[in-house]
Amino acid sequence: MNAKAALGFWLAVVLGLAACQSDEDAATGTTSDEAYVAETAHAHGEDAPAATPITSEPVTRELLEQELAYGEAGDHNLVGYLAMPADALEPLPGVIVIHEWWGLNDNIRAMTRRLAAEGFVALAVDLYGGAIATTPDDAERLMAGVMDAPDATLGNLRQAYDYLDKYAFAPSIATLGWCLGGTWSLRTALALPEQLDAMVMYYGQAVTEPAQLERLNMPILGLFAELDESIPVRDARLFRTRLMELGKQSTVYIYSDVGHAFANPSGLTYDAEAAEDAWARTIEFLRISL
Repeated sequence: MNAKAALGFWLAVVLGLAACQSDEDAATGTTSDEAYVAETAHAHGEDAPAATPITSEPVTRELLEQELAYGEAGDHNLVGYLAMPADALEPLPGVIVIHEWWGLNDNIRAMTRRLAAEGFVALAVDLYGGAIATTPDDAERLMAGVMDAPDATLGNLRQAYDYLDKYAFAPSIATLGWCLGGTWSLRTALALPEQLDAMVMYYGQAVTEPAQLERLNMPILGLFAELDESIPVRDARLFRTRLMELGKQSTVYIYSDVGHAFANPSGLTYDAEAAEDAWARTIEFLRISL
């Protein structure tokens, strides 16, 4: 083999290995947590967590609301926000509400009130230890801290589950989250496959390994965006395919022509039509599943 032919042979080998690696990545749909944080920061780079009109819209039902210590972490309490119908005469289904990358701010409280008005006892957790991001740099730092401490984060969410189970007497419990919260909604379901009764994730980090997804025993609703920069649409499609192949009770919607955080009214990629459709699907799913 002459030098030119040899060079061509080894170039083909290298390209073939790269193609195999690319195919493997596409098959698993995995993205490192570090890359996920960076991609989320890029997607939100021009956003601001401004309070939006939805935070002041009145709900259609009188509610009981309070800041609530639902657990402990090290030397401090875990303090969240609880809302439920004031006229409840018996225990209600519970929803663990998991904030997106800005933190437990007024927008998340507004969504928690909307859930409560629909007949749920909704507990919005705080993964940031009382901090609320006001700039993308703040949010990226806080999100990275959560992703770097998975055991502590799951401990936080397990205590939220325990509160709804033991103190709110919720007969059934779901998780629901957006962005960062969507990622941890799924991870909580993987950690509590026998306890949780339903899981909703909005454009969170997908898990596509069949061995992990096999553990899920609850109904699943996934809501993703075709133009998402931080959650590749290939991952959402593979997530949907894997769940179908495993025979899971799941529905995964991928909204066309919208980007990441299409349901966040404070973001530049907010899409009112997609957001309201996703919310209607969420409420219908929770009513049926819980």
